[in-house]
Order: sequence, then C-alpha cells, then structure tokens
Amino acid sequence: MKIDILTLFPEMFNIFNYSIIGRAKENGILNINAVNIRDYSEDKHKKVDDYPYGGGAGMLMAPQPLVDAISAVKNYNKGKVIFLGPRGTSFNHEMALTLSKEQDLIFICGHYEGIDERVYNYIDMEISLGDFILTGGEMACVPIVDSICRLIPGVLSTSESYKDESFYDGLLEYPQYTRPVSFRGEEVPEILLSGHHENIRKWRRLQSLRLTQKRRSDLFKKVKLTKEDRKLLNTFK
Repeated sequence: MKIDILTLFPEMFNIFNYSIIGRAKENGILNINAVNIRDYSEDKHKKVDDYPYGGGAGMLMAPQPLVDAISAVKNYNKGKVIFLGPRGTSFNHEMALTLSKEQDLIFICGHYEGIDERVYNYIDMEISLGDFILTGGEMACVPIVDSICRLIPGVLSTSESYKDESFYDGLLEYPQYTRPVSFRGEEVPEILLSGHHENIRKWRRLQSLRLTQKRRSDLFKKVKLTKEDRKLLNTFK
C-alpha cells in the first residue's frame, strides 16, 4: 500500500520507521511518505494560513497550498483523499479493515481552526478520531494509519496476530496470562494449563463475551450470538 500524508510537520511521522510498520516498509509492503504542505505555498514566506472572512478567533489553512499539494500527490497516488477533522465519521476497526484493502491512500492533517471550506471539493472522505480536540491532525493520523497498516497481509507475522484481538469480531479480547503460573497470590486459570485446546477455545470465547457484555454493552448489542455463544452464557452464569 502507498500512503501519502499531507502535513505541516513531516518529521512527526518518523515514528513509522520503527517497529512493525518500519519492518513492513523495509520489506516493501508499505510505502509511507510525509509531504510538507508548505512546499506548495506560493507565498514567499511559505505561509499556509490566513484570517477567516467575517472575523473570529484563530487562523484557517488557506486553499492554495492544500489544493496544490493534493494535485501534486495525485500525479502518482490515485487513492482516496481523507481529511482528519471533526465533521468526519468516527474511526473504528470496521473502517480500518475497509481502508486496509485500498491500494493507495492520501491523508490531510489539518491545523489551526480548520481548513477553507473550498478545500472540501477535493476531499473524498473525512474521519474523526473522537469527540475531543487535538493540537493537529498529525496526532490523529498516526493511530489511524497504524491501525490500517497492521491489517494488511504480511505486515504482522501471522493472521492470528490480529484476528484474536479486540474488535476484530466485535468483541473485546479475552484475558491472557504468561509466566509465572503464580504471581503475588494470583494464579493462571487452570484451564489454560490443561492443554485441552477445545476447552481453552470455549473458555476464551466466553471470557470475550462476558467482558464485552460488562464493559462495552454498546458493542455487545451488535454481536450476532451463535448457538454456542448462548449456550456458553447460559451454562456459566
């Protein structure tokens, strides 16, 4: 996948040179490029913002640098143009999975009080990380891009690395344990030491169901319970 990120602070995306995403880049699975919006400003001081018409606090990102940056990137990246802003649809795992199937993507990181309304004519999609304020779109872009990239085949070592995680099937992940068996008076559940894979699978499924029902009832209401799920919940109340 090819991802171009339009930003005023390209250095913030050096984080993608490390760990799992960094290895995927080295292996040619991902191509993540940060594009400096200021490089496309026609102002001699590389200014990218201006005062809003009608007054008001703060500054707006001007249309010229942004639109020209989008047009330049579109010459080699034909992907959706995604703006990270408060009007957008809230990001979730389902959206990450859908976007991970794209070949190319372009992200725009906003700043100041937002962008000139006319820039929306060049945007295909707007995503919000949540109902809170950040200092810039870069802060939202990092987790969104990371969430998308780790779902691309080959980025993680095996498909199980993400298929068992929270939200993959609409449920929170089951509790997990490692050595030692006993830690400060708390023991690893005996079933996990049994070696009985089918019983372990059922235990993990039940724990995921219970955790989701208790802590994220909104998610639990959307889960399509199987006959086995109902039996597990009824048997082990």
